[in-house]
Parts: sequence; structure tokens; C-alpha cells
Amino acid sequence: MQPRLVTLHVNGREHHIALAPNVTLLHALRDLGYTDVKNGCEKGDCGACAVLLDGRAVNSCLVLAWQADGSNIVTNAGLGSMDHPHPLQEVFADHGAIQCGYCTPGMLMALKALLDKNPRPAESDIRDAIDGNFCRCGSYSNIINATLDASKELLGKNRSNHGDK
Repeated sequence: MQPRLVTLHVNGREHHIALAPNVTLLHALRDLGYTDVKNGCEKGDCGACAVLLDGRAVNSCLVLAWQADGSNIVTNAGLGSMDHPHPLQEVFADHGAIQCGYCTPGMLMALKALLDKNPRPAESDIRDAIDGNFCRCGSYSNIINATLDASKELLGKNRSNHGDK
């Protein structure tokens, strides 16, 4: 198979790479050093490899890298840093929603996409958003409570950013 030149915009960085047409976005990202994108099942069942692709949560194991050519990709590392974590990352730690941490990056991507679309989700909305993500530790109630708190925090920040009180 002839390699194909692909441009991936990941967490604000641009990567130009030549890849075989059958390379998944999961493997391309991990080869580029984005190990926060976890390799779980490689068949779309667990959600561990979820990333935001142009704002939509997708399982990167089900997307060929060339399909993401020119798209904006965000991984868990692109949400925030240790010094400046995203509110979702903070509340996951505060609520013990991390447990072993393997599902966490994918969960965060699914929930970030949800909160971007629906800043006031009901518990059922959160459950629907993480339906494709599997947590072996069973931290679902902690994850739901953390997301509800993150929603409140993000709404408060948005009000203060717009001068509303």
C-alpha cells in the first residue's frame, strides 16, 4: 500500500506524516507520542481511545488516520495541564472518578463533547454520553456526579466571563 501524506492537528500542534491507508487514528496518535489515547479493544467497544475530532467524540480505533486529515483533534492532554486542568479533569480527581485511570481519557472526551453541546445535562444525558465507554472499576456514579459538578462550575465560569452574576 502506498503511503499517504496526512496532516493531523492535535492539541494545537500540526503533524505532517506519511501513513499507509489502513493505519487507524489510534495508532497514528500513539506513534506521534499521544499515549493518553489508550489502546483498549481496537474494535470500538470500550471507548478508551476516544478523542474529539472536530468537536465530536469518536473512537480513534474506528477512524482511519487519513479520514482525520486536516481535522482538529483534541486528546485528554489537550484539555488541560497539571498546572491548569480543565474543570472536568479537576472534578474527576475530586470525586474519585479516576480509579485505575485507564478509561478516564476516553470518558473525559465523551463528557467534554456532551458539555460543549449541552451545558446543563441531566443524569440520563450523561449516561447516554458515556454509553460507549467501559469502566472496569465501576466508577459510573462518581463519573456522573463529577460531570454534574463540572457542569455547574463551567456554567459559573461562563457567567463570570460575560459579566453576569
